[in-house]
Amino acid sequence: MVATDASTPAPFSLSARLKDYMQLTKFTLSLTVVFSCVVCYLLAPKVVEYNWWMILLLFIAGMLITGSANAINQAVEKDTDAVMKRTARRPVASGRMSQQEAYTFALIAGILGVLMMWYFFNGSSALLSAFSLFLYAYIYTPLKKINSIAVLVGAFPGALPCLIGWVAGNDDFSAGGWALFGIQFLWQFPHFWAIAWVAHTDYSKAGFKLLPSDKGPTRFTAMQTVMYAVLMIPVGILPYYFGIAGKTSMWIVLVCNLFMVVQCLRLYKGMDVKSARRVMFSSYIYLPVVLLALLANKL
Repeated sequence: MVATDASTPAPFSLSARLKDYMQLTKFTLSLTVVFSCVVCYLLAPKVVEYNWWMILLLFIAGMLITGSANAINQAVEKDTDAVMKRTARRPVASGRMSQQEAYTFALIAGILGVLMMWYFFNGSSALLSAFSLFLYAYIYTPLKKINSIAVLVGAFPGALPCLIGWVAGNDDFSAGGWALFGIQFLWQFPHFWAIAWVAHTDYSKAGFKLLPSDKGPTRFTAMQTVMYAVLMIPVGILPYYFGIAGKTSMWIVLVCNLFMVVQCLRLYKGMDVKSARRVMFSSYIYLPVVLLALLANKL
């Protein structure tokens, strides 16, 4: 057997490095974000047939831009990620990747993604993508430690992929794109507050202020989730009102919105982690069902 010094770097592993970069970009979360962007692109009236090459290009550009924002987020939050159980094994927080490497990747991926949007789609979608990346990485990320208004600020870049997809396909900022933006914008509040409720101890340890009440998970917080879930009902009708999708999808979206209201009311009644987790998982199901229903019933 050959003795190894503790300071000797571990042998390079391509699979381990690939896994680190998937964690750096929050690959699963990025997929969800890009999924909404692609669906909203396909919902644009000017997109009358599925051009799989353009869909692939939009997917790649979206993954690069979203991955860039997430990489900056992890580089900035290196120390806070290290003290939270759920994030301590992230590559930058654990020391497997340097902050400089994360920033370098973010810079290259972000520029490449925005340029792809500009070249293959249009300047409006590229500028909107760049703005969304900046807002998430440099406004929302540091604001999380200052005030819970960070959730409101973060909801804008969180919903902008819908508008970006619409603008990429339609080359305008018409009402339909804002309706889709509104659905995802409001959805984020019960979704994110449910996550913050479940992970409250971890978030508090890191100094994050993400719940609407300074006292943590309270009835005020639960009532906020109910309020935003109720607001989702009229906004969910807008795609039908603006002629994006038909009546069948309107009823499906209405049922999904009522389902979210019920789950939030159960949180208000139960006031426990189990109820918050139920809201969280319901929100994961809600978004793909709503977006796919609108796409399937596109007018």
